[in-house]
This record gives sequence, structure tokens and C-alpha cells, in this order.
Amino acid sequence: MANGGGMDGKKTDWVAKLSAVSTTISDTEFTEFISERSKYLLSVANHVPKHQLHFGGLTRPLLGRLMLQAIEIHELLDTYGAKNNRRWRRFRHCVTTIRVFADVGYELLHIRHALPGYRLIRIERDFLDATEEALAYVCTIVLEASTQILEEATDLGLDIPHDHTSVEVYEEALPPGRLPHDVETRKIDNVYETVTLLATAFLNLSEETRSLRGVSMPEPDDCCHFKSDVLNQETLCNLEDQFHNLQSLYDTYVCDTDVEDVDSDLLVLRGHISVAMHLLSVGCSLAGYFQRYVYVAKEGSADSLNSLVRADELLQVLIRYAIGYTVVDTLAARDLCHSMLKRYVEETAIDVSIPVYRGFHVRPSTLTASIAQHYGTDVRMELGDETVNVAIPLELFRINEKINAQKRRFLDERIAQLNLAGEYGSPEFMRTHIQEALLKLAQEGLIVIYEQPLDLTEDAGSEDDILQKCTVNEVRRLLAHGKIDIRLDMTVKIIGDRRVLEDLRLLADSGYGEDQYGNNIPLPEKLSYLRR
Repeated sequence: MANGGGMDGKKTDWVAKLSAVSTTISDTEFTEFISERSKYLLSVANHVPKHQLHFGGLTRPLLGRLMLQAIEIHELLDTYGAKNNRRWRRFRHCVTTIRVFADVGYELLHIRHALPGYRLIRIERDFLDATEEALAYVCTIVLEASTQILEEATDLGLDIPHDHTSVEVYEEALPPGRLPHDVETRKIDNVYETVTLLATAFLNLSEETRSLRGVSMPEPDDCCHFKSDVLNQETLCNLEDQFHNLQSLYDTYVCDTDVEDVDSDLLVLRGHISVAMHLLSVGCSLAGYFQRYVYVAKEGSADSLNSLVRADELLQVLIRYAIGYTVVDTLAARDLCHSMLKRYVEETAIDVSIPVYRGFHVRPSTLTASIAQHYGTDVRMELGDETVNVAIPLELFRINEKINAQKRRFLDERIAQLNLAGEYGSPEFMRTHIQEALLKLAQEGLIVIYEQPLDLTEDAGSEDDILQKCTVNEVRRLLAHGKIDIRLDMTVKIIGDRRVLEDLRLLADSGYGEDQYGNNIPLPEKLSYLRR
């Protein structure tokens, strides 16, 4: 039976390909091969200097063609191991530079052309001017890389085609106006659900960009060795993917619906989502290029392209433009989302348990307040006649004092029920009976003892004191010093927007992020924004 088909045929093809990988191709054969395959890339590269001179910059048709051709040649060069070949390594670097910076330039041109259609909130810095500056830098790199690849091609003996294509072929003359919007809009019944879904999703995602806010330019002498854990390609690409998913969510459920007519802020939010996504795409490409081709861990570890791409100039565009305006863009839209959520408040109330460990002390108060601050809507907490603003931790501390007062009154009443001896005895007598009373309260689950053995005070009371009073005083002293805590099933009422209260209930059900001894425990994934 022949091996030309079926599983045997596939196995034969696989063995042949595996054998080809281990075979060394002659430089003459490879030169002829690449010369034929790269003629389209070199032809377009030939256009860059005269195109930039003629139009004063690059266009998307030219950059798109450059990028596509560079992707193809880059993949071929990597297939044959050009990265580790001295003769072809520099040519591959030029191809890589064209591929990356043509891609970045395309994104920047998209931002430039799309900005007039976005209803972005005005920001302090001039975004359009900064985009033009970044674009001018990228065009310079593409021009230099195109010049160098032609020089490298000549040195390698590649044929450079004499293309007589007119520069107007790559012109981008865009006629004014837009097509009429004559597609019937879809109707959505629940505007509240749609708006709050998007605003909440953006707020959650904006917390992911918090780590970018403190990034700053390194000193000039440190640029070549600058490496930040935040500014790595993986982090920025992950953020880009999340903003892309959010834009897809908008386009799927909101675009071309009557909700956009009901709430015009939705289109503003859509613009900020899109801008963040494209800025992060620029940042992802530049960070990857910096990590692989500019950052040098050790001298002589890689061929340097510093003559083509300077570290300080690349970082300027990466940090000051791509990262800087991502932060500005998301911060501006956060305030927009807060105002949108306030317009669609669906007020309700819930009762939640108080934190088991010390009530609303620093950690649970901070987490509780962070949820309210995250959504930006008014949330109140009530206990008896006390009402406080949940978004302010110091006000939650006030509630905690009222909680502790109730705990102390409850325990005073329970101690009174123990029928402790009324006479004063020796200090040793008093300490023994107080310890017995504390152990009984602990066995009943009314107190938790954090320290064993308990260090009771030497002065258990004066001769005029009775055992019950001494026990109450000692309990309060131990409570104040954090040696014990009073356990009491108490709840507080929280009033506010339903969506916020859902997260607050989830926090309460998760122990406010700590166990009964105050140790950290993981929060649910839905509350991941609290970890930022």
C-alpha cells in the first residue's frame, strides 16, 4: 500500500520536515530565496523616503503594506534561524524594527483620525499634539530603518527592485463626511442594567491600570539599563486585551441601540475605552521592542540597535505618551462613570454582620470604604441612631465605638448573671475567680482569648470593690489592650445602590478579608479590584 495518503503519508511529511530543520542551507541558496521573497518589502521601503518628503509624513496605506511585508519576511528569517546567524542577524533587526514601528505608526494614525469622532472629556495635556509628536518620532524610525534595510540588502547581495510606482498610490486622501446612519436601532428595555454594567466594568478595569500611575522616566544614564516590572510587554498586552474585551462588550450590547440616545455619556465612555485600548497597543509594541532589542542586561549580550533606536527617545514615547495618556484617559472616564452610576441609583438596604475580629477596625473599614469609593455613589451605614458615610473610614471607626459600647454593656449584663461572690478577698483570690469567670465566658463563646495564659493585673481592686466590679474592670482592661474580644451576633444596616451593596454583602460574607484572629484571607475574584 502506498504511503502517499492517510496517517502514513502525514507521518512521512512530518519526518521530512523534521529532517529539513536539522539541515544547513547554503548561504548562496538562502540569499537567492530571500532575495526573491523580500523584493516586495524592499520595494515598499524604497518608497518611504520620497513618500515622507512628498507628504511630510507616512500614511496608513504605506505603513500597512510595510507591516504586512515585514511580518512575512520576519517569519521566514526566524524559520531559518537568522537571529543566530552573524551574516543575517542585522538584516533581521531591520525587518523587526520596520514591523514594530510600522504597526505603532498605524495605531497612532488611527488615533489621530478617530479623535474628532470621539467625545472625549477635556484633559489638561493636549492629547492631539502629543500624538503628533509621537507619530513624528515613529516616522523617523521607520525612515531610518527603511534606509538601513536597503543598505543591508545591498551588502547581502539581494536584488533591490526599481519600482516606479507613484507615491500617490500610498496617499490617504479622505473625503469629508460619513455615511448616513440608516440602520434601525435596537431597543433595550432595561437602561439601568446596561449603563451600570458598562460603567462598573470600566471602573473595575481602571483599577488594573493603577500600577501604571507611578511610572516615571529614568535618568539619561540609566536608560539603557532601565527595566520596570510594570512596563513589561505581558502587563501592557494583558491590559490591552481587557480593554478590547470591554469595547467588544459595548459594541455587542449597546452599539446601535436606543440606549445611546437615552444616555449620551455612553458614547463618551466608548471613546475613552477605544483610546485606552489603542494606547496600550502602542505601549505593548514599544515595551516588547525595548525589552528585546534595546535593554541590555550585560555588555555584549546582544547586537545593539542604539544607532537606530535610542533608549531615551523610545522610553519617552512609551512612558510619557502611551502610558501617561492611558492613565489620564482612564482617570478622566472614572469620574464620568461615577456620575453615570449616580443617575441610575437603585436604592435598597441590607443587613450585614459586623467583622468578627475587633469589628470595623482599620482593615475591614478600609475595604468597606474602598468599595463605596470605587462606585462613587452615596452609601450609608446605620446602627441605632448613628448614621455614617461608608466611603469614609474614620466614620466607620465611629460606628465601631458604638459597636464596642454595645458589646461591653452586653458582657456587663452577662457577668452580673454569674452570681460572683460579693466580698473582696486577697489579690490572689480575686485573680483566681476573675480567671474562672473569663474561662466560663470563653466556653460560652461570649469572648475569645488571644493570649494564653492571660496576664491579669496585680491590682485586682481595692477593699471597697466586689468581685463582680473587679471582673468587669478587668474584662474592659483586657479588651482595651487587645488581649480578648467580645463576640456578639450583631448586624448593621447599609443603605445605597443595589450594585454596591451586592459587593458589600460579598465582602461581609467573606469575613471582610480576615479570619477570627485577624489573619488575611483571600477575597473573591469579583472583589479583585480591592487588591490593587
